[in-house]
Amino acid sequence: MRKTINKFALIAISIVGIGLFTAANVNDLVKPTGEWVAPKTADNIKNPLAGDANATKAGKKIYNQMCAVCHGNKGKGDGIAGMAIKPRPTNFTLKKVQDQSDGAIFWKLTKGRAPMASYKKTLSETKRWQLVNYIRQMKK
Repeated sequence: MRKTINKFALIAISIVGIGLFTAANVNDLVKPTGEWVAPKTADNIKNPLAGDANATKAGKKIYNQMCAVCHGNKGKGDGIAGMAIKPRPTNFTLKKVQDQSDGAIFWKLTKGRAPMASYKKTLSETKRWQLVNYIRQMKK
C-alpha cells in the first residue's frame, strides 16, 4: 500500500511539474509576494457561462483532471501534490476566494503565479470559464 501511495505522489508531483513547464509563458509566472490580488480591471471581465449548469459540470471534469491533485477533491488546498508546494494551493471554499469576482478568478487561471501555472494556452477560454463555474460551487 505504501508503495502505491509513493507512486501516486510521484505521478502527482510530475503532473504539477509538467504543468509549470508547459505554462503558456514561464515569464508570466511571478514570484509570490503575499496575497495574490487580481487587478481591479479583472472585475470587469464578465462570465459568459454564469449560471450554466452544463458548463459547471464540464468544469468539474476539468478540475478533477487538472486541479484536484494540488487543490484537493473538495477544493480545500489539500491535494497530495499540493503538500509539497509553497505557498500552499488555494482553498477555494474560503470566503476570501468566493468573494472575488468571476473575472478575478478567471484572470488568475489565465495568468498564473508560481507555483500555479498559467492556463492561457493549456485551456481554452471556455474551459477556464467552466472551471470558474465549478470553483463557485465549492462555497456550498
